[in-house]
Amino acid sequence: MSGAGFLRRAGVDAVRAGRLVVARSALSRRAPFWLALRLEPPLDETRAAGAPWRRARGPTLLEALRATDAAARDPQVAGVVVRLAGAPAGWAAAAALRRALDAVRAAGKPVVAYGERIGQPEYFVASGADRLWLPETGSLALVGLRSEGVYLKGLLDRLDVRADVVRVGSHKTAAEALTRQGMSPESREQVEAYLDDVFAELVDAIARGRRLEPAAVRARIDAGPYGARGACEAGLADACRYPDELEAALAELAPATGEPPAQGGPPRARLVDAIGYDALRAGDPGWRPLLRDLPHVAYLAAGGAIHRRASLGGISAESWVSLLRRLREDALVRAVVLRIASPGGDALASDLLWRALRTLRGEKPVVVSMGEVAASGGYFAAVGGDVVLAEATTLTGSIGVVGGKLDAGGLLERLGIGSDGVERGARAGLATPTRGFTPDERAAVRREMEEVYDVFLRRVEEGRGLARAELEPLAQGRIWSGRRALGLRLVDALGGPLEAIAEARARAGLAAEERFVLDVFPRHAPFEALRGLARVGALLE
Repeated sequence: MSGAGFLRRAGVDAVRAGRLVVARSALSRRAPFWLALRLEPPLDETRAAGAPWRRARGPTLLEALRATDAAARDPQVAGVVVRLAGAPAGWAAAAALRRALDAVRAAGKPVVAYGERIGQPEYFVASGADRLWLPETGSLALVGLRSEGVYLKGLLDRLDVRADVVRVGSHKTAAEALTRQGMSPESREQVEAYLDDVFAELVDAIARGRRLEPAAVRARIDAGPYGARGACEAGLADACRYPDELEAALAELAPATGEPPAQGGPPRARLVDAIGYDALRAGDPGWRPLLRDLPHVAYLAAGGAIHRRASLGGISAESWVSLLRRLREDALVRAVVLRIASPGGDALASDLLWRALRTLRGEKPVVVSMGEVAASGGYFAAVGGDVVLAEATTLTGSIGVVGGKLDAGGLLERLGIGSDGVERGARAGLATPTRGFTPDERAAVRREMEEVYDVFLRRVEEGRGLARAELEPLAQGRIWSGRRALGLRLVDALGGPLEAIAEARARAGLAAEERFVLDVFPRHAPFEALRGLARVGALLE
């Protein structure tokens, strides 16, 4: 036992003692209460660094899920009220939130949702509530799904610029925006299949939540959008209310939560904000033993394009490989959850990230939770984990390679700009933007891409236990929904952050009720917990 460790744990316990004083005053004395969950875009995976006294409008996805999950089991929570203030980050986040709210209802507690202009990902969440309220001038934009791209070949032709593209995989269509005026048959095929799956998830969620037949839901989608009264008449919402009426309506729905307002009038419900609740209770692992530390599970939220250098933003192999190495060497960390949302990026950076995950996996369980999209390099890295989870709507796969360059020679000529150069080596001009590839250069680029594609296939073969003959038809740059990917064995199970954390805990050998510390990366700002301590009471403005 180190003295530094003893002092650190004593300091953590001292902070927790103060937090319990606040919790007793803010939570226990207010019980029973409604947990107030404000969903406001962007619904980030984790809290960005910032001054702890700055007011956060809404919780992160992890805070929202953790608070809702705890509320389902907390006898002091009478129900959950969701304030819809904008769309979640996407369908995957919406699915995770909906599942958490379904668990609250399954525990016998009411869920109420309130929104003003409700979009479809929001409605995916809100359709699972016992009550859905809008103001009379509110709206529900339930109109179905459309995937639309912008194609630039015509513009490039006018500019005398040509995209010289090489792809490996019949359905690797990422560069078509530069080479076509519309969707290729291969692109249309896979996008239609993906939209079919997402649409089916939306219809099923609405049907279950609103107790309608799927055919009736499809008919209502075809008849959308809706004003508030039209949504109520169609059975898609329950009543028209204004924000100032909500707390009285909640007290009427759960009378034990009501208390008379200071200036008289009907009882108003006691509310506790989800950020404060997460800081005071849901995210609290309990007292730290002074002579030893609790086991830790690391939760890593990685989003964006994959690059090698940190200066480029997104997922930097330079930063994340270093972090994964530190976690591998940290004896306190028993398991790692990688929450990844990435459309791909640099093949080398993806392979470096895969290698770091694979090396970590040799010593500790690694559970991958795929967010809205884990395609191309994002999926390449994901298969380095022990187990891979996706939401039913997660855009998955795109096992293929594409690359090339823009040939601006025609544009330069039109502008009267000359170019000249001296070369040594048969392919020294391969990357020049003043001309396209020569046949020899194109063949060389294709060979290099085919080598990368072969590595990609081998990584998936090893990670997913698929033979090459099984994998080839699933690759070719094809995209799949998470649900379809599950049937194809490209992922292990459907689920989100909470399911991934539970899986990591189990693989680390921690009992269901055993306490552990969840370390969230990127790290929060210093004293971030102060934000939660100051954020307990809630308004439904």
